[in-house]
Amino acid sequence: MPVGVVLRKTPGATRWAAWHWTASAVLPGAGPADWRVMRQEGGAVEYHAATMTLELHGAETEAYLHGISARVPSLYVVMREAAGDPPLEVVLVTASPYEAQDYTDSGEEIVEKVPMPHGLVAWVREFVEDFHQDEVFVKRRRDRTRVDLVQDGVGDPRIGKPADIYASPALKRRRLS
Repeated sequence: MPVGVVLRKTPGATRWAAWHWTASAVLPGAGPADWRVMRQEGGAVEYHAATMTLELHGAETEAYLHGISARVPSLYVVMREAAGDPPLEVVLVTASPYEAQDYTDSGEEIVEKVPMPHGLVAWVREFVEDFHQDEVFVKRRRDRTRVDLVQDGVGDPRIGKPADIYASPALKRRRLS
C-alpha cells in the first residue's frame, strides 16, 4: 500500500541545530510526492516528503501483532541524512517494531514513530488474522549423560598409558589411600 510521509520542520532549540525534523503523520494511499509544502504555521513547515510502499510479509506477523496491540498502534519511518537540498531521505516505512529496532542499532538512520490511522490498523489486523500462525513451544530435553562424574583422565583414548596422566600431589595421595 502506498503511504505518504509528512515531515515537520521547526526552528532548532539551540544554536548548533538550526532546524528540528520530525515525522508527524502518514497518509495511506497517497500519490507521488517530492517535498511538497503542505502547511506553514509561523516558523514550522510540513512537507509531503515522500510516498513509500508499505509491504507486509507473512513471516513477520508476530511483529505486526505486537505493533497493533500497543497502546498507540504506530508505523515507523526510517530516514537518513542527505547532503543535498532535501536534508533527509526517507528510506522505509514499516509496521514492524522489530524491523525498526534493527535500524536504530546502527545509529546511521533516524527512526520516527508515527501513529497509525484507524483504516491502516484495520488493514494490518486483517493481514495478521489471515496469515498469523502461533509458533508451538517445544521444551528442549536435557541429555541423559551424567556430567557430575569425574573420570580423572581414565578412559581418554588419546592417553596411551597411566603414567602419561598428570596428577597433582593431592590427587596421587587420594589414589594411594
